[in-house]
Amino acid sequence: MATSIAARISRKAAASAFSAHRHVISSRCFATESAKTISPSLDRVKWDYRGQRKIIPLGQWVPKVAVDAYVAPNVVLAGQVTVYDGASVWNGCVLRGDLNKITVGFCSNVQERCVIHAAWSSPTGLPAETSIERFVTIGAYSLLRSCTIEPECIIGQHSILMEGSLVETHSILEAGSVVPPGRRIPTGELWAGNPARFVRALTHEETLEIPKLAVAINDLSKEHFSEFLPYSTVYLEVEKLKKSLGINI
Repeated sequence: MATSIAARISRKAAASAFSAHRHVISSRCFATESAKTISPSLDRVKWDYRGQRKIIPLGQWVPKVAVDAYVAPNVVLAGQVTVYDGASVWNGCVLRGDLNKITVGFCSNVQERCVIHAAWSSPTGLPAETSIERFVTIGAYSLLRSCTIEPECIIGQHSILMEGSLVETHSILEAGSVVPPGRRIPTGELWAGNPARFVRALTHEETLEIPKLAVAINDLSKEHFSEFLPYSTVYLEVEKLKKSLGINI
């Protein structure tokens, strides 16, 4: 009787010891496999914290941005796009120069959510590239396609300028204006409507205020530029996650 009890106890002890040994071995194997899984390799892709590509080359064409120009982090510049000194392109804009050139001149500004494109050719025979010259203000949510805007003009919010349209110097388009293909806005005039029509001639004081507005927006863009980072702050959350998991890359 005592012998059978002792045999049972020894069998239980052996079984528990074997189970504990197997648990230790499996834990070691799991730790080894985990270490193999998270160990970095030489060809591991680096973390990309930018979130969105701002500069998109297309073939031989690479967008060019002047050193002191401000281009917001979530702007898209693709292909034949040139942003000159002192110019600013604000949040959410898309400048797609895949078919022809797009230029934003000295101290000009393209405000939020504007879309600028250029066609292969213009049906009017005028230049098909989109040219925004110096001291021009483009209001938010505007759409420009293969048009020319001469120096010191204001394009109101939600305006549409179609292929071959021309806005001459010292002119203003009111908000919501639509300029049909090939239409010319003469110098020193205020136009409005859909399609855009002549409203009145601008006063001398109004024409003097046009470049002042562009300079004021340029000064404001410098404050944004001083806080500009070429990447987002999502990397902080990634670093926290890596630290909590004990990943050291």
